[in-house]
Amino acid sequence: MDNRLSLKQKLLSEIKKLAQHRQINPEYPITDLMLFPSESNKIEEITTKLEGFNPFYKPLLYGVNLLDGIWQLHYSTAREIRSLNKLPLGFKLQQVYQIIDTQKASFFNIAFVEHSSKLINGYVKVTASFSPKIPENETLPNDIINVNFEKRFLSIQKIAGIKTKILDPFKVFNARNPQGRIPSLKITYIDENLRIGRGGDGSLFILSKQQKMVN
Repeated sequence: MDNRLSLKQKLLSEIKKLAQHRQINPEYPITDLMLFPSESNKIEEITTKLEGFNPFYKPLLYGVNLLDGIWQLHYSTAREIRSLNKLPLGFKLQQVYQIIDTQKASFFNIAFVEHSSKLINGYVKVTASFSPKIPENETLPNDIINVNFEKRFLSIQKIAGIKTKILDPFKVFNARNPQGRIPSLKITYIDENLRIGRGGDGSLFILSKQQKMVN
């Protein structure tokens, strides 16, 4: 019979295996569009089972300290992650991280990229603030945060191994929030080293906690 720890291991192992079968570095995130429907359905099935073992039923009330830190993305069905896998001009997606600071009620997402020539490295970064969503007829938060995306940064860090401070970043502009709705994220599972979230549009995010960013 599956338990929480075995389901965690099964989920991460399945994602890693599917990445390797497609000759993708398992440190880089994959999306459902890279997979056969049966494969993405299997990830969804394991994820749903694991969510049923969430040790913090109200994570924003009882497990908020676990949110702090560096989270690495492994799998997502979100449109914005899918689009990063279709970058123009020969750029390829590498590691994707989310760094959360609950004291400041802020986070930023950073996606590292490399040109297919391996001569140019950079990143795309989006900063955001967030606030807990209080459920109707309740006075304390539960498991949903409302998000306000603020700035987007485009950067080239190195060209042929040489740092390019003048291009880090080379463009900063206001991030766009969806029209007609407030972006939100429901934390459906969290423990000391794994987090699962579901966006307001139904998108899925699976991340693990890291000691530092590696690129």
